[in-house]
Amino acid sequence: MLVLGIAGGSGSGKTSVVQKIVNQFPKHHVSVLSQDAYYRDNGELTQAEKEQINFDHPSAIEFPLLVDHVSRLKRGEIVKMPTYSYVTCRRGEETIPIHPAEVLIVEGILIFTNPELCDILDIKIFVDTDADERLIRIITRDVIERGRGLDKSIRHYRNFVKPMHELFIEPTKRLADIIIPVGGHNNIGIDILTAKIRETLSVK
Repeated sequence: MLVLGIAGGSGSGKTSVVQKIVNQFPKHHVSVLSQDAYYRDNGELTQAEKEQINFDHPSAIEFPLLVDHVSRLKRGEIVKMPTYSYVTCRRGEETIPIHPAEVLIVEGILIFTNPELCDILDIKIFVDTDADERLIRIITRDVIERGRGLDKSIRHYRNFVKPMHELFIEPTKRLADIIIPVGGHNNIGIDILTAKIRETLSVK
């Protein structure tokens, strides 16, 4: 199994990069674990407390469970990936079965901040997109998918997303083996990455 880590700031286009990589391989040859599924359950908090959750801090992620799931997949086991709602800040009762595959992609903004997880990633990719473009995507996503008003979205960006990006996410760029500018729009970069994946698999 080849394990890829795909990180980058919120709204950088990681999901688009992941999807384009998945589309380059036969069905069931690539499995994906999303860091967002491993946020800690905060469903018992009040609405005011939920609005103060810092989703961009490493402590918000249950990394031991994520690392355990990656390790078990490498051993050929099926794992049950959690589901999570940003609206309720709660994990769902349903889980998603993830099967071992030739390629495993682990994606999320904070995955390079965890040394134990980094140690089991074979290739680390950082998706690098300008801050203004990321801001537009973040606000659009917050309003449409997460039920935040425009004012709350901008306040959340100023209070959490921007400072945490500068403190935790941007510094992990130096850990990357490959940097892909402008996210999913960089077809040449994605093609080069896909070729590298195929080359590495052939060697393995």
